[in-house]
Amino acid sequence: MSLKSFVNNKQEWDAFCEELDTWIAEQHKRLEQTEHLTEVHRAQGSIHTLRRLKFLRDKVNGTK
Repeated sequence: MSLKSFVNNKQEWDAFCEELDTWIAEQHKRLEQTEHLTEVHRAQGSIHTLRRLKFLRDKVNGTK
């Protein structure tokens, strides 16, 4: 399966975005529970990366 067909399949894309939202929520919990600066930076980086994946459809389709 190509990346373009994946991001343009609404059912698959919506399921993927739901999974991303779950992972983002887990990282938010981790962020709230830690006091170590290194872990805070890792959680913030993870959240940033996961959020960027939500824009993959726009990038693949050339709309952003």
